[in-house]
Amino acid sequence: MAASGGQGGGRHESPEERADRRWGELLQEVRVTQTGVQILFGFLLTVVFTPRFATLDGTDRTIYVVTVMLGAATTGALIGPVSFHRIVSGRRIKPQTVAWAARLTLAGVVLLLCTVASALLLILRVALHNAAVPWLVAGIVAWLVLCWFGLPGWVLHRYRPKD
Repeated sequence: MAASGGQGGGRHESPEERADRRWGELLQEVRVTQTGVQILFGFLLTVVFTPRFATLDGTDRTIYVVTVMLGAATTGALIGPVSFHRIVSGRRIKPQTVAWAARLTLAGVVLLLCTVASALLLILRVALHNAAVPWLVAGIVAWLVLCWFGLPGWVLHRYRPKD
């Protein structure tokens, strides 16, 4: 059943009301991803101070540096919407603010995918030392792409309103 009735269904919101609702939804999404990123990034920052780090070869050290840089970029993208909102708040541009914050959040999710893949590559290389590692990482990346992008894309296509 449509939320507010009417032929087109959906909500009857002003642009400001829609922006307020979308902002609240976006903040909830960012809270979920930020928690995971903070845990992962915190773990990554401590790895360099462990005795085992000194035994890593050059390739693994490079993967580690790339992973930390990706983690930092992910953190920036997912905290970006909050600072963006704070800086432009009160300027009567909330719909535009929400649109830009949503873009930053999506960029953060893509960077999170890269960070998880890179961290997984490093961990499995150190743990397994075999040729299956790239295949294992590729399988998990494919699963994450399906969950995070493929299924939502399919739903958008499948349930597209008929014009």
